[in-house]
Amino acid sequence: MTSSVTEQLKAMRLVGMLDAWMEQRNSPTYHDLSFEDRFTLLLEREQLHRSQMRLQRRLRQAQLSTTAHLSDIDFTVPRGLSKTKFLELAGGKWVQDHLNLIIVGATGVGKTFLSSVLADQFCTLGHSVRYFKCADLLMELKFAKADGSFRRFQQQIAAFELIILDDWLRDAVSSDQARDLLDLLDVRYRTASCLFATQLPVNQWHSQIQDPTLADAMLDRIVHDSIRLVLKGESMRKLTSKVNVNSDSIDAE
Repeated sequence: MTSSVTEQLKAMRLVGMLDAWMEQRNSPTYHDLSFEDRFTLLLEREQLHRSQMRLQRRLRQAQLSTTAHLSDIDFTVPRGLSKTKFLELAGGKWVQDHLNLIIVGATGVGKTFLSSVLADQFCTLGHSVRYFKCADLLMELKFAKADGSFRRFQQQIAAFELIILDDWLRDAVSSDQARDLLDLLDVRYRTASCLFATQLPVNQWHSQIQDPTLADAMLDRIVHDSIRLVLKGESMRKLTSKVNVNSDSIDAE
């Protein structure tokens, strides 16, 4: 009978319930509980398992380059990061309102890390997220146009509640690339959110887009609905390095 129940639970993919049932059978702790109490515990375990599996699926879909959690942030580091403001951003209302977020700061100040923290938090809250390096996205768009899958790829991106574009406009964007990005922005305009992590202040974006008309159109779809988070300070890589920069250097002979 035990074997039959086990196989049925496996066939029905009730993994959490199976684990809880085996735990109840092997532990005397549960033996004096009523059937209703034990069955409730089985259901709660299955619900928890499914919730965790959905979270893991969202995190896999996000394809984050860095694993980071809200608890990993050191708010004492001087970089212009307000704990109150960032926790408000982590609450996700701006995503629910289909607004954008622009994180601006020099190399190493923590843009990618903080973007990953927000992505992890939103996945936990049940939102769908997708992370891209801007150069990688442009390459994927180019390949999609070449093999005829552009519309399908565009629809896949549009389905995410938040996309993160890291290293935004680090490199100059050609007219063709700007047109592809504009198509992407049009699909998501006021229906889904974007997070732009960039070294460039917004007033320098226009010059990075080779076609001025497309530049006007892209910025018009971004800046008016965007919250800005400006980071300052030294590189976090420098601050967290194990190398003592004040020690005497050793010259190679």
